[in-house]
Amino acid sequence: MSNDGQFPNRSGERSPGGTILTDPSQSSESGLARTDSPADVGWMRPSIAVSLRKLFPHASLVGCADICVRDAVCVSGQVTAGAMFAALPGTARHGREFVADAVERGAASLLVEQPLANCSLPQCVIPNAREGFAQLCHALFGDPTRHLSMVGVTGTNGKTTTTWMVRSILEAACGPCGLMGTIEVSDGVGRAPATLTTPGSRELAMLLAATTHNRVRYAAMEMSSHALDQYRTAGARLDVAVVTNLTQDHFDYHRTFENYRAAKARIFSHLKRGGAIVLNADDPRVLALRETTTSSVVTYGVHSEADVQGKILEQSHAGTHFRVTAGSENAIFWTPLIGEYNVSNALAAITSIRQLGLPLAAMRPGIERLVTVPGRMQRVDAGQSFSVWVDYAHTDDGLQRAIAAVSPLIPGRLTVVFGAGGDRDPAKRPLMGRAATTADQAIITSDNPRSESPAAIAAAIQAGWNRSDPPQIILDRETAIQHAIHTACPGDGILIAGKGHEQVQITAGVSRRFCDVEVARAAIDSHPQRSLHGPSVPHLLNSRKLGKVFQPD
Repeated sequence: MSNDGQFPNRSGERSPGGTILTDPSQSSESGLARTDSPADVGWMRPSIAVSLRKLFPHASLVGCADICVRDAVCVSGQVTAGAMFAALPGTARHGREFVADAVERGAASLLVEQPLANCSLPQCVIPNAREGFAQLCHALFGDPTRHLSMVGVTGTNGKTTTTWMVRSILEAACGPCGLMGTIEVSDGVGRAPATLTTPGSRELAMLLAATTHNRVRYAAMEMSSHALDQYRTAGARLDVAVVTNLTQDHFDYHRTFENYRAAKARIFSHLKRGGAIVLNADDPRVLALRETTTSSVVTYGVHSEADVQGKILEQSHAGTHFRVTAGSENAIFWTPLIGEYNVSNALAAITSIRQLGLPLAAMRPGIERLVTVPGRMQRVDAGQSFSVWVDYAHTDDGLQRAIAAVSPLIPGRLTVVFGAGGDRDPAKRPLMGRAATTADQAIITSDNPRSESPAAIAAAIQAGWNRSDPPQIILDRETAIQHAIHTACPGDGILIAGKGHEQVQITAGVSRRFCDVEVARAAIDSHPQRSLHGPSVPHLLNSRKLGKVFQPD
């Protein structure tokens, strides 16, 4: 089975795996036709016939005057009789390699960037087949974002939490809200685990169509740099486009910061007429993007002057109180989430929803009721006398911010357990090591080493360590978490970073089930002093094997 121009997880975008599910009992409407197929969204198939001469008026049509398309796919194994096959360029192979397989399976026409001389099928030739395929998918499913108030969020960090906050605010104040993101997808009625941060073009169009079919009026979507660069989201139109922050990530794919920044800025091209751009004023790189657009720009910030201004009033283990000022509006919010960066995420969500017409006061219940986001500064509490958090931070900026968020809440020492992904941007590894020096102590471990040597990755991380006391290196992640927890004293804190909500560890090309939260909870249950409560006391780290590789027996 081929990828045929799809963009697999090898490109760097994280994928926990999952299947999109909806309720097959729903009746057909809004351009959807019911079938008995269990694949993807199951019963949904497009029923709108699309003229490619009208959709792509400047395209070259080979072997015909027009092509009427009723379904289109870019994976040859998904071709059904009469469908169009889009031969897309992929990260590893090109879809044209699978044209013969698509024809054998009943493809009736092709979408290509160059005419194929040895194929008798009608062909639509356009300069950018990726973009065209995405636009075609949305047309086949009735352009669902026309019927939705859409908030799209991009940025290096904060996409997931911001979209979950958007959904929480809208569901508390207005009604159901669809969601497409790293952890899960939802059509406003059902939910399922996500396969990519941003779904493939056809899957995204189907999910948005299911959302409108369920009479849901709102949706929030994470838009990764990969998806934007690969035009997966072309055809989706946004009422609000948000950029949370820009730091180094995915350079294995984008190569340079300029390419990465340009991919993120592509979100602006998705704006509907009259839509608004929301930028983080506290990040100069984000704020500089306002020079690249003529659309309306609204800013938010904690430290810098902004249209929507936030001020932290109080922080504790229980959550954060902060004030928001926007024009003549002023409101005090409370969130169960901790950390300044989560206040920034809340401001991004609040600013976005304000563009949809909701006043500040109406947003407070939604912010307050979002107790946790899986794997995003998720507290693991089993009655122990020390604190444990699991967080997705897998960039140097994200790690620094996570450490800064929990440090004020810890009377004792703070230990961070982290690693860096294999077959991914190696330049960020020493940066991760440097970021970890802001904790009291660090344990470098494995985080999806994939085909690379875990020891080599750990050594590259340690190269960035700039303190005289070296970190511990415990390559087995389960052992590293156990060691951190079993050596914790009352009042200490442990931050387990990198995997967050993920459910697998990939080593030497083999995936096995692994959940940081489950491992941490089991280690807490077996902690020899779990029942002790009280303030932290000074303690020496005589048992630490500093700078040496510690492996389980």
